[in-house]
Amino acid sequence: MKTAPLLRIDAISKRFGGNQAVDHVSFDVQKGIILGLIGPNGSGKTTVLNMLSGELFPDEGVTYLEGRPITRLSPSQLAHLGVIRMFQMTRVFSRLSAFDNLLIAGRAMGLTAAVALARAQSLIEELTLEHVQYLDAGHLSGGQKKLLEFGMCFMCPPKIALLDEPFAAVHPVMRKTMSRFIQSRNQSGQTFLLVSHDMPIVKSLCHESICMNTGKVISQGPTRAVLEDPNVIEAYLGGDHE
Repeated sequence: MKTAPLLRIDAISKRFGGNQAVDHVSFDVQKGIILGLIGPNGSGKTTVLNMLSGELFPDEGVTYLEGRPITRLSPSQLAHLGVIRMFQMTRVFSRLSAFDNLLIAGRAMGLTAAVALARAQSLIEELTLEHVQYLDAGHLSGGQKKLLEFGMCFMCPPKIALLDEPFAAVHPVMRKTMSRFIQSRNQSGQTFLLVSHDMPIVKSLCHESICMNTGKVISQGPTRAVLEDPNVIEAYLGGDHE
C-alpha cells in the first residue's frame, strides 16, 4: 500500500492579470525523496514554489502537509511547520557576520542559544565556510552567500526544503559542497523539492522529476524517463538533453 505523501499539491492555479502562470497543477512529494521541478523559463516553477512557501496564495486549489491544509498560511507559519524555502536571489543579513546569520536563523526557529551555537559551528564546517564565518555576509561571494543561506535553512532541519535554483552562478567547488550536503541529508531522510536548469545536477540528485510548460505539468516520473519524454525534449531540452 502506497504511503501518504508528505506534501500534496491539488490543482493549484495562479493568474496575474491575463496571464495564467500556473494552471491546475497537481503532484505529490513523498517523504525522503529529492524531487526535481524543471521546465523552461516562464513555465511556472517559481510561482509554484511561491505558493508552497506562502509568498503567494493560489487562486484555486489546495496544498496539504501530512494531510493538513496549509494553502493560506504565511511563510513564518509554514517555516514553523517545517516548510523552508531557499530563494533564487539570495537573502542574507548583509551587515551581520556569516556566523551570526546562522545564529539568528536558529534563534528565530526557537533554538536555545547553546544549541544554535553548536549547530551553527557544525554547519559552518560542513559547508566549508570557516575562513569567512566572521566576515559580514555582504562581503561574501555569490556562491558563499548561497551556501550560507543553505545553512540557515538547516539550522532546524525542515520537513521539506524548497530550493529555487541553488546552483545558479555558483563556483563548481561550491556546487560540489552543496550537492554533497543535499545527498548526505537525503540519506538521513530529508525531503527536497529542487528547481534547477542544471540537467547534470538534476540527473545526479533527483530520484523523480516533474516538468512544467506554460503553467502545466507535462511529464512526471523517474528523472531519466522524464528527461527522455518527447514532450519534455520539445518543450525544454531541445536536442541537447544528454
